[in-house]
Amino acid sequence: MTNQRFLLICLLPLLIFSLAFLALPLMRLFLASVEGASGWAVYLEIIQKPRYLSALMQTVLVSLAVTATALVISTTAGLFLARNRFAGRGVLLSILTLPLAFPGVVVGFLIILLGGRQGLVNQLTPGHVVFAYSTFGLFLGYLYFSIPRVLLTVMAATEKLDRELEEAARSLGASPFTVVRDVILPGLGPSLVAAGAIAFATAMGAFGTAFTLATNIDVLPMVIYTEFTLSANIAMASALSIVLGLVTWALLLIARSLSGTTVAAGG
Repeated sequence: MTNQRFLLICLLPLLIFSLAFLALPLMRLFLASVEGASGWAVYLEIIQKPRYLSALMQTVLVSLAVTATALVISTTAGLFLARNRFAGRGVLLSILTLPLAFPGVVVGFLIILLGGRQGLVNQLTPGHVVFAYSTFGLFLGYLYFSIPRVLLTVMAATEKLDRELEEAARSLGASPFTVVRDVILPGLGPSLVAAGAIAFATAMGAFGTAFTLATNIDVLPMVIYTEFTLSANIAMASALSIVLGLVTWALLLIARSLSGTTVAAGG
């Protein structure tokens, strides 16, 4: 058996999987989006109708806010946990990564227990603050399961940083802030970009949390669900799904290019 034939045999399962579970479903989804009465104009409706455009913009903005906040919190916590050993470190790390074990519905329920009408914040504040069913509640829910994903990536990347570069910078009189800004963060750049892209993609497509909290929330996954189940508008649901996938894919592509540029510059 030649090497080329052996390589083709090894790639055959990947080819079958790609066709059966990726290419064909995506093609069917795209065809379903243009089979409605509007045809190709269904994509223009997404831009022209305020509800669809508002849901798309709100989904992107919430995802960007979650990504930025998760990067700030997780980078700070990750650097501290990766560089320090102390009693209870393992317990603290396990608590910070606990949200990975919860599905979106459970995360939404936790936000309701915190900021719902019978939640802890409502009972303790004189103004009876309720935020669970708002965009802010959704933001907290997404942030809750985004932090551990970014945190683990940052910690793994921090362990691989060259400590000699930091020591050299300190020996030249650099302040701790300068070391972080000019040495540590550039070294973590590719990992931060990759982790941020994953956090953004996860927030864009998260459904369970939005479904649990969606009293006054209109994000794209919920709109797709209502168009498909309540309105039986399969064409619009398919078109919105395509748009959601394209926006997420574009961000991942940009993140990959930025990460590659950072790596090349660093090397």
